[in-house]
Formats: sequence, structure tokens, C-alpha cells
Amino acid sequence: MSRKALIAANWKMFKTPAEAKAFVDAFLPLVAGHDRDKIALFPSPVLLPTVIAAAKGSKVAIGAQNIHFAEEGAFTGETSVGQLKAVGGTHTLIGHSERRQYFGETDEIVNKKLHTALKHGLVPVVCVGEVLAERESGKTADVLKKQIAGAFAGITAEAAAPIVIAYEPVWAIGTGKTATPEIAVDAHKIIRAEVAKLLGPAVAAGIRILYGGSVKPDNAKTLIGQEEIDGALVGGASLKPDSFAAIVKY
Repeated sequence: MSRKALIAANWKMFKTPAEAKAFVDAFLPLVAGHDRDKIALFPSPVLLPTVIAAAKGSKVAIGAQNIHFAEEGAFTGETSVGQLKAVGGTHTLIGHSERRQYFGETDEIVNKKLHTALKHGLVPVVCVGEVLAERESGKTADVLKKQIAGAFAGITAEAAAPIVIAYEPVWAIGTGKTATPEIAVDAHKIIRAEVAKLLGPAVAAGIRILYGGSVKPDNAKTLIGQEEIDGALVGGASLKPDSFAAIVKY
């Protein structure tokens, strides 16, 4: 099955509204007419209206870096799916390693958020990956299988089509270290096999699995060009229009 790659920019906690608009204004001409891949930007919540307005009329999708699993309520500082959709957001990251590391998000929370995102028609990008100690002790496969099983609990094969998975080896995020293509491909195969086990081979064959971890213009083609890798979740290198455009056009 042919899978259309997704190249996604995670801006994390960077940019003001003016900087975000300037990025989109500069970026869109650089990728005009690029139809090979899907493109998505994930800005901070306060930037969403600005970025969505700036990207209007383009094929670039806009999403949130995080959502809450509750549809509304007394959850200070959180963003609901209804709020995201109301401003025009279509995608959301779920379970990014920084959310897991700094904000205590568990596989159970990731699962609840995934159910909510699918219920409301969002495209969820579910992040999984091992830390350095887990890789060095040979636990990568166990960690990935546990995270996938936890995230997908109660998800049916019929509901799973919109889901995107992002494999992000935590030891390669913001460190300048990058998984070799072989390491990345092996991890993607483990993830796809676990999805096949849980939801069947047809779902596994169609689901997109991105690589995230110090993706840059000079290594994008080597990574995204692998048959098992269906795009990239880009951090630091997505903050400049020319750099991110170079990755998109790898």
C-alpha cells in the first residue's frame, strides 16, 4: 500500500505571533506546488489562530502540540479538541517525549487523548520512543511494544485509519545525535509489527510512521527515503523557513 509521507514541524515553545506569521509567509512560496508529501505545522496554542490564518488557502495543515482528553472542564492551562477545531486546527501531537518526561504523561493518558482525538475527527500523531538507558540495555523493542499497546488500547481497526505514529528515539531529540537509517528502520518495523498484531495487517500496511530525532536538511533524504519511514517530525530544524522547506523537498 502506498503511504503519502507527512513532514511535520514541531515548533515547541518558540515564536511570537509576528514571528510565526513571518515564517508562514516565507515558507509557503518555498513549497508551492509540492504535492509529494503532506505538510503540517504544530505551533504553540496561542499561535494557532495566527498560523491558521496565514496558511489559509494552502495545503499546509495546522495542529496542536497537545490536547486534553476531556471535552471541556476545569483543567487550567489545557486545550480542548473543541477549541482546537473551532480555530481551524486539524491535527494534534499526542504523547510527545517531552510531555511524557516533563509532564508525567503515561500510556494511559496517551490512550485517552487518542480516543478523544479520533472521536472528534482530528488526525492524531502519536509519539513513541525509548530513552538512552533503555536502548543501551536492549529494551527498545519492549518499550515500543508497550507504548503502542498502551496507546492503542480499545482502538478498533475501523477507527484507526487517521492515526499517524512518530518514532522519536528520546536520546536523539535536541542532542544532535541521529539514529542511523538502520536503527530507525528496525524500530519502525517493530512498531508496524505491533500494530499488525493489534489491529491487523491491513491497518499496519496503511499506517504512516514518521521518524523524529534531530532531522536536518543534510540527513532528511537518507532517513525519509527509507521504505519503512513515512515522513518526519522535525524540531529545531523546522524553526527556519528555508531549513524546513529543504527537509520537505528532500
